Amino acid sequence: MLKYDKNIQSIRGMHDYLPKDTVIWRYIENILITILDSYGYNEIRFPIIEDTNLFKRSIGEMTDVIEKEMYNFTDRNENNLTLRPEGTSGCVRAGIENGLFYHQEQRLWYLGPMFRYERPQKGRYRQFHQFSAEAFGQIGPDIDAELILITARCWEKLGINHHLSLELNSIGSLSSRISYRIKLIDFLEKNLSNLDHNALRRLYSNPLRILDTKNTKTKELLLNAPILSDYLDDDSRVHFSELCQLLNFLGVSYTVNPHLVRGLDYYNKTVFEWVTDSLGVKKTICAGGRYDQLVRELGGHSVPAIGFSIGLERVILLMQEINNNPILNKNIYVDVYLISIGNNSRKHAMLLSENIRSTLPSLRLMVHHGGGNIKKQFYCANKHKPQIVLIMHEKNALEKTIILKHLQSKTQEILKHDEVSERLKHILHITCNSTDNQ
Repeated sequence: MLKYDKNIQSIRGMHDYLPKDTVIWRYIENILITILDSYGYNEIRFPIIEDTNLFKRSIGEMTDVIEKEMYNFTDRNENNLTLRPEGTSGCVRAGIENGLFYHQEQRLWYLGPMFRYERPQKGRYRQFHQFSAEAFGQIGPDIDAELILITARCWEKLGINHHLSLELNSIGSLSSRISYRIKLIDFLEKNLSNLDHNALRRLYSNPLRILDTKNTKTKELLLNAPILSDYLDDDSRVHFSELCQLLNFLGVSYTVNPHLVRGLDYYNKTVFEWVTDSLGVKKTICAGGRYDQLVRELGGHSVPAIGFSIGLERVILLMQEINNNPILNKNIYVDVYLISIGNNSRKHAMLLSENIRSTLPSLRLMVHHGGGNIKKQFYCANKHKPQIVLIMHEKNALEKTIILKHLQSKTQEILKHDEVSERLKHILHITCNSTDNQ
């Protein structure tokens, strides 16, 4: 047998999430799913691996994602494949392939990992997770407003709404961006000495990306640059004006950021970001916008669309920074631990545990396995900090009874098997709602 000097470790920028971490993940995911369901959005699932050409056609070959961030590989049949760097392209491909957009509106959500080969840092990883929503078939600004309202409701439910602000812009149509691009390049060519390496690299391939630079010197230069809103086509200008009026009416606060663009080529008209300053530096938690031409560009009919993506790692970082949610400090404990002494009692204990679970599905009940004396089993039980320990001896198995011990009050009682569920429900204040019976 071969011997290895080192243990195999996770890939840089890709993290394990242990049981203590997944408590907060599940909490956030459940809130987001519940909100999207309440707005009538339906879940869609599609592969994390797609044909590389899908992303080249949708994202744009001159973007950073395509040029240097994608995980590409060739399979045994010489197919060029890519781990998805974002979800919209795959969602659109799935919708076209399965006929979801033909004379139909669709409101969809999905959840899962994305992959980009970037320099890992706080809140930016090579495998990261997004929760996204996409709405297809609606052209007006009202659907833009709905998606913004959905995200605002998510922040409120998660308790982070006071740490986020909405930035909004319109990048117009392709023709208006072409006109603006000419003016922007002309301005930047006159100020080459004030551009950093990234700006110079993007000057002719993707100059609009220079607008969201983090370089202080370039930011100062851009204060005097042409503004995209001055070059918007009439349709985009009206759309954006109506969206702003609608948000004002709905009481949604926002800032128009004329330098806000998106890093992917398929966007048009409305773009928006929810940003925070509570993570040390300004970070984007959620980004979205319209992509009215993408379905047609990928082979479908012309279908207007808009979507957003929430970076789950950054949401968790923000919640941890604020530390105002008890779920962050929740330990993975059980409600009830069931101990059995003797072979016959072990069988009856398992049968009883299954009956309890059928009656109280939300109860966290753990059964001790592997035998051992009662002292050892109590030692194991205490690790999980249950409120109640159920104890079944051989005599209890014969009499169809069980000992229920309250660990906090140090009291105990003997119950018939058919009484246990009702007693646990009363002690632990368990509500048998609709979710308990699914």
